[in-house]
Amino acid sequence: MRRGVRGVLIVVAAESTSRRKVRTGPRASSPSWIGGATRPTSPTWKRIYDVVRRIPRGKVATYGQVSALAGFAHAPRLAGYALHALPEGTPVPWHRVVAAGGKLSLARLSQSSALTQRMRLEREGVGFDPRGRVRLERYAWKKVPRK
Repeated sequence: MRRGVRGVLIVVAAESTSRRKVRTGPRASSPSWIGGATRPTSPTWKRIYDVVRRIPRGKVATYGQVSALAGFAHAPRLAGYALHALPEGTPVPWHRVVAAGGKLSLARLSQSSALTQRMRLEREGVGFDPRGRVRLERYAWKKVPRK
């Protein structure tokens, strides 16, 4: 908006907000599998979600395995980013994906999330060693195809 004051031109800039507003309620944008409005999902993330859905009960896969099976070898963080973006209450079995060596990587972010993941895995029959790691030699889903 421009205003002239005694022959001087003053430009007043509107305050811009760089924060994204979070919508709640029935008009909130959520993925279609939740029952809300569809939000565009990356085709890359969709491939990762498809791999995670195939992990059977009582088995786990590492982030590296998931990304390799989705066609993105050497990109385990990509699987982590995709799973982190899942909304609460999703039917995608995110808890079956662990870090290399069987570690529960959520422990760095939130102890309650790591506890939730551990409880879900134990309910499916997955065992842990004394250090709190999944016994991959017994509960790993499948080997990663080497190229």
